[in-house]
Amino acid sequence: MNRPGFRLPVVAGCALALLASAGCAVTLEGDGASTNQTTAPVALSSWNDGPVKATIVDFVERVTREGGPDYVAPHNRVATFDNDGTLWAEKPLYFQFAFVYERIRALAPDNPGWANEEPFKTIIDSDATFPPGIVESDFLTLLVAGQTGTTQAEFAAQARSFLATARHPQLDRLYPELVYQPMLELLDYLRDHDFEVHIVSGGTVEFIRAYADRVYGVPPENVVGSSFAYEFRDTSATPELFRQPNLTVFNDSAAKPVNIQLHIGKRPILAFGNSNGDIEMLELATGGGGASLALLLHHDDAEREFAYDTGTERALTTAAQRGWTVVSMRDDFATVFPAQGR
Repeated sequence: MNRPGFRLPVVAGCALALLASAGCAVTLEGDGASTNQTTAPVALSSWNDGPVKATIVDFVERVTREGGPDYVAPHNRVATFDNDGTLWAEKPLYFQFAFVYERIRALAPDNPGWANEEPFKTIIDSDATFPPGIVESDFLTLLVAGQTGTTQAEFAAQARSFLATARHPQLDRLYPELVYQPMLELLDYLRDHDFEVHIVSGGTVEFIRAYADRVYGVPPENVVGSSFAYEFRDTSATPELFRQPNLTVFNDSAAKPVNIQLHIGKRPILAFGNSNGDIEMLELATGGGGASLALLLHHDDAEREFAYDTGTERALTTAAQRGWTVVSMRDDFATVFPAQGR
């Protein structure tokens, strides 16, 4: 595998012969991964054999076969992945909002007016991780209140602390443990074949950067997301970037191709999403004229994760019309989450 830094490594004691299975426990610590080339059967061991896995392997083999008609030089092997609902779970609400709500409660003593002001009152009065009654139109207000007004360094430290301790209210696991094991394997498989892997998400870029390198092996410069404005201040102590209360980019839908061009500068040849907000990114990947692969994850596994189509209706219809590959979590994922290393 070739995921640098913080990893979800195999726990000591699992036999080498079992590395291809989903049965080895993992922990959220460790380093020193091997960079040896990995064959598809081992690299994608948490994918069930079938048409979807075969499609992925066939595509990668075609674009990496020098002299072949679909060969793509390594510097143009760009893969883009949505994050929420594609690389890790997103229910009952985007995980970033658990962090936002935690920050709102922490800041409440310094903002006494919130006790009688919605949507803050609902959050402060509730012990629930995701309080009922918060609607989508409240999200920006809460993001601004909970995640701006600090230095970037302070925000990053707060995000890392949250991710190290907070647990999902239903699945009772740390949020970074709710990444999809098959997707981790796919990221490694692509990197082992000289793909550039990028995250292109509607989530805010600095929250994703707080864990992307350690969990996915995706460095900060390969994360594209929604972003707040910054102000540079040369303070008496040290120069700092301060997070400002205005969202400058909401990286969803048609904004994704625009920001891919602005921040990556290359058209992806593989794009993977899960919702209506990913349609344009998948269209960009498949519109370049050469070999390409568009994948859409369908959440249809209520037993192991969550089953839902809300927010994916147009994407599923578009996938059927354009021949994109729909990945069924129920049928194509042999394992959903990494095994718990407790």
